[in-house]
Amino acid sequence: MMKIYRTQDKQLTRATDFTEGVWVCMTAPTQEEVREVAATLDIEPADLQAALDPEESARIALEDGYTVILVDIPVKPAGQGEGIYTTVPLGILLTQDLIITVCSVETAVLGDFAACRVRGFSTRKKMRFVYQILYRAATLYQQELRLIDRRRQSIEKNLTGTLRDSDLMELHGLESSLVYFATSLRANLTVLDRLTRYKRLEQYPDDRELLDDVIVEIRQAIEMTGIYRDDIKGTRELFSSILDNRLNNAMKYLTSITLIMAVPTVISGLYGMNVNLDGMPFANSFWGFTIVCGIIVAVCLVSAWILHKKHML
Repeated sequence: MMKIYRTQDKQLTRATDFTEGVWVCMTAPTQEEVREVAATLDIEPADLQAALDPEESARIALEDGYTVILVDIPVKPAGQGEGIYTTVPLGILLTQDLIITVCSVETAVLGDFAACRVRGFSTRKKMRFVYQILYRAATLYQQELRLIDRRRQSIEKNLTGTLRDSDLMELHGLESSLVYFATSLRANLTVLDRLTRYKRLEQYPDDRELLDDVIVEIRQAIEMTGIYRDDIKGTRELFSSILDNRLNNAMKYLTSITLIMAVPTVISGLYGMNVNLDGMPFANSFWGFTIVCGIIVAVCLVSAWILHKKHML
């Protein structure tokens, strides 16, 4: 799908042609749309399709007549639980007259601009528009990171209850999301560092200040990612410690029960041996069976009391 926007009188309106100062927003474009844009604006189709490859890494390239900027943005995969995210490339192409964005999915980063929720946004100020996109992407990373940490805290509250395998799997998913975020944020920071050195891209003082703000937000997001990864690692280790402790308690309890149950087994085994009845205590007594059972119960109770005092039962 391809939409063309133009800022006019501080209002964002739809346009129909590739004139100066427009924003061409391409979301999961068809091959026909890619060929149309490439032929009209003299752009290599491969540069437009690069953002559609989920394995494409963030980079910046100065081509003949236009500039290609690829950054990674966070998205939530369909059907995944809360706090599970991945990243996809977002392509930004700057020509002499206009700006083109290419993404394989609908994203809140560009949706805010299309809905006019970004203050001071203009399609004519191309570099400022680029920095605003990068700034929105950085703030979106931070929002998703906070959601990931909130979900981790929710899982951690269940540690006192029943531990489920699904909780461990969810923690693994949260940690995987943070790995994707950390890799993408470092690549985005590299792109921003290169943007500060390119003289070909026209920048104004206000644009430079916005770029500095974007770099600060990206670095803050990288720091948050590292902190939250350590928190998840600590939660996972706490999970393991609690599971080991519960297993030890269960084994201790079962061992104590086994010791108590061994008492009647041993006594009944001795009385079950084929020996002379005259040598067996209480063998010739009318109350012999009752006395032996009483002795068994007494020994079991004493054993249970001793194990309880030693916190074994």
